[in-house]
Amino acid sequence: MVYRVYVEKKAGLDNEARSLCDELRSMYGIKSLDRVRLFNRYDVENIDKELFDSCVTTVFSEPQLDDVSYELTEGADRVLAVEYLPGQYDQRADSAAQCIQIISQGERPAVRTARVYLFYGKLTDKDMETVRKCVINPVESREASLDMPVSLALECEIPTTVETLNGFCDLDDEALVALVSKLGLAMDADDIRFCRDYFRSEMRDPTITEIRMIDTYWSDHCRHTTFLTTIDS
Repeated sequence: MVYRVYVEKKAGLDNEARSLCDELRSMYGIKSLDRVRLFNRYDVENIDKELFDSCVTTVFSEPQLDDVSYELTEGADRVLAVEYLPGQYDQRADSAAQCIQIISQGERPAVRTARVYLFYGKLTDKDMETVRKCVINPVESREASLDMPVSLALECEIPTTVETLNGFCDLDDEALVALVSKLGLAMDADDIRFCRDYFRSEMRDPTITEIRMIDTYWSDHCRHTTFLTTIDS
């Protein structure tokens, strides 16, 4: 069974919500926005009700600082929930799961979190698109459902085939640049040209997995550790 709780900073301590409201009004021009409320939502599975209830004020919230609720307050004009993309590390969820495991001395439960925003004011659909661009980083997060899930188990489709980039080795420089843009790759024109020449030497076209693996490990984030580490002893 999945249990859910919402945690909100007490009035006067809700600095993040008030700061977001000011930012949306002043920087993004949403003058009709009157107030923003921000909740951390926790969904927990694989524990019993008694353990969940005991964790509400010991793991998920601090009674001196937070208000707790089990349903969203009615009356908001717009509601938006944001969660991490599957596979992205959620530190808040991981920390909560570890704490619950320490308390129970049992198996680690499944925990999923989301940030739920309540907006007050006459916001248009265009305003909400602006809000989404402000609070959702598409690289790591997405809009979440407001419904209670039946289970927190991730359902993933296992690919049975891997796409081959047919004709890759025959692409000219201009077509290679267009492919980089189409696939959203981090590599530049020289990088993709190097890849083409390499696979030409192997006399085969690469799979999309191979290109994305090369692109990931050659990105600025991974390159320094993967390729520029000096082994001196």
